Amino acid sequence: MNHLLSDRINNLSTSQTLAMAALARELKAQGKDIISLSLGEPDFNTPDFVKAAAKKAIDENYSTYSPVEGYLELKEAICRKFKRDNNLDYKPNNIVVSTGAKQSLYNIAQVMLNDGDEVILPAPYWVSYYEIIKMAGGIPIEVPTSVESDFKITPDQLEKAITPKTKMIWYSSPCNPSGSVYNRDELTALAKSSKNTRTSLSFLTKSTNISTFLELFAALLPFQECSKEPSRSTALQKRSL
Repeated sequence: MNHLLSDRINNLSTSQTLAMAALARELKAQGKDIISLSLGEPDFNTPDFVKAAAKKAIDENYSTYSPVEGYLELKEAICRKFKRDNNLDYKPNNIVVSTGAKQSLYNIAQVMLNDGDEVILPAPYWVSYYEIIKMAGGIPIEVPTSVESDFKITPDQLEKAITPKTKMIWYSSPCNPSGSVYNRDELTALAKSSKNTRTSLSFLTKSTNISTFLELFAALLPFQECSKEPSRSTALQKRSL
């Protein structure tokens, strides 16, 4: 143990992702044919139009500190995307731009978790979740899944995992790393199961599919609050993060 560092840091585990990546590089250097499933990197180079936009930003002096929540022009573009692709009406003050999902998850853990708060983690989950929760003083509660359940948590498992100390459940859909996707019926069943307890539970989803995210919150809302298009519900927007 390094006594120069805080107990908080010393109690964190080494990143399994980085350890796997280092081992893969070591084996490749030995001439072995390795397919690395560690770091989530694409198998193609950065597209030319993205490179050109980055160069243009430098030429236009986008080189000072940006607003914490993101540039207004960028947030307006995200609002247009939501309207164009998902028929969702959002304003720039509803949008926060981060450097990535891990930063957002870390920020949320720091502002929502107190020491001893429990966070339910359906396994498998991305390895960073566990350590992010620990660093915020929370207690990760793993709930195992299997290939028989398509690596999805069941309502019965969720209800049994909830205690008076439960603060949140973290999950991703599509799941990283299993690839499983919860459908609306499954999310509705989980939401109903959480309502059977007396614990106020926050669902936090890391999703690349906006419809999956909206289906969860539609399931969590009382049915009378949802219109035929729950994504357009004002109540839904107010209760989503």
